[in-house]
Parts: sequence; C-alpha cells; structure tokens
Amino acid sequence: MKLYHTLARSQYLLNNLFKYPYTKIEFVLKDLGVTRLTAANYLNKLAKDGLLRKEKPGTGSCYINTALFELLKRT
Repeated sequence: MKLYHTLARSQYLLNNLFKYPYTKIEFVLKDLGVTRLTAANYLNKLAKDGLLRKEKPGTGSCYINTALFELLKRT
C-alpha cells in the first residue's frame, strides 16, 4: 500500500502513464529522474497488480495501459 501512495504522489508518473497508451522503462527513467531499477520496479509492480500489461516485443519491455487503450479504441 505504501508504494501506491508514493506512486500516486508522483505527478510525473501519472502523466507518463496517461500520455500514451503504453510506456517503457526508458520513458519513466527520463520523466521521473529515477534509476533504471526503480523505474522497472514501479512498472513491474503496476503490471503485477493488473494496472498495466507487460509485453516483450523484441529486446525491451513495453507496459500497456489497457484501460486507456480500450478507451481510445472506443473513440
């Protein structure tokens, strides 16, 4: 639960998650100014909890904001 409060306070992370229907570790790393490990931990935790869907197209991981993706598909 503590992680959710930390993430909720991060306007940069929220902006990143809703700017596009997907994100990558590199995007979070740049936007939040955190280490690669921290960015990966944030995204993996959100994927584990079902808020994002993790996919591996090629060498890197891509995290899909499924709710936003579905909303955009309907418009």
